Amino acid sequence: MPNSLNPFELIARRWQPSARFVQRAALATVVMAVVIVVTGGAVRLTQSGLGCDTWPKCTSGSLTPTSDMGIHGAIEFGNRMLTYVLCAVIGLLIIAARARTPVRRSLTRLGWAQFWIVMGNAVVGGITVLTGLNPYIVSSHFLLSSALLTVAVATWWRAREGDAEPRDLVAVPVRQLTRLLIAATGVLIVIGTVVTGAGPHAGDARKVHRIPLNWQEITQLHVDFVYIVLGLTVALWFTLRAVKAPAAQRRTVLELLVVLLLQGVVGYVQYFTHLPEVVVGIHMLGSCLVWIAVLRVLLAQRERAALPAAVPAPTGGHETVQAEPAASSR
Repeated sequence: MPNSLNPFELIARRWQPSARFVQRAALATVVMAVVIVVTGGAVRLTQSGLGCDTWPKCTSGSLTPTSDMGIHGAIEFGNRMLTYVLCAVIGLLIIAARARTPVRRSLTRLGWAQFWIVMGNAVVGGITVLTGLNPYIVSSHFLLSSALLTVAVATWWRAREGDAEPRDLVAVPVRQLTRLLIAATGVLIVIGTVVTGAGPHAGDARKVHRIPLNWQEITQLHVDFVYIVLGLTVALWFTLRAVKAPAAQRRTVLELLVVLLLQGVVGYVQYFTHLPEVVVGIHMLGSCLVWIAVLRVLLAQRERAALPAAVPAPTGGHETVQAEPAASSR
């Protein structure tokens, strides 16, 4: 097929998105990744997990919920429809990154990675329904959503950088401490999914299999890791101060600390008020914000400059010369 018929080429000929547009499209994927987690939590907290009792249809005879399924069917089906909105936003990012000159191959690859994670998670969501809300499948469904959020944040950050090789802005020990913080936060989130799988909010009013653990004991382990993450965050902040790291890097750590403290308050409120649905939903939103904040701490410790722009040689031949490096988009 001739290049002129390539749909991306046709779009690029008629539309040249700005760098700011691409950045906003990337940020929109982050927002939608958070929205899909929160609405998925709303499905569980309203006991609508089996509002549509099969997959990919809503019922064995209908693609959409029927009137006799009530509000639970509408909530579950509405969450399924949000997947299409998420795919549309990711598609916009891919098209914008591909249409822009020069083409940002790194962004298109990250955009496609998001798309395939969404597709995989849609299948896992279907398995969740077909297995009657198996708690282990539900947990994997949430963890895949966290993986999507990770790639979305990385995409947003890359959209604000150049395409040169990354350059570390901190010493190796600081990077190692940061990676330890990332790992501890990841474990914290995984334990949180176990609490969810063992806790009282099963996702449906009917009897649903739960992870056979005492959810209160698992919650205590979850709290222990909160303190570990808090301690590592404070240690990292003091380390950055000691090495006189740039203010931007220290600021990301302070932002993480604020989010962790607020999330801790919400966690204690939900525990001592016996897990009201609204507070649990806010806690799920907080978990997304914690993960975004900790990823920003890591990403702020490096920079990528823009690649030098190739310009035609003044001789009129086919050779090119390298212009001075352009300033980073960040």
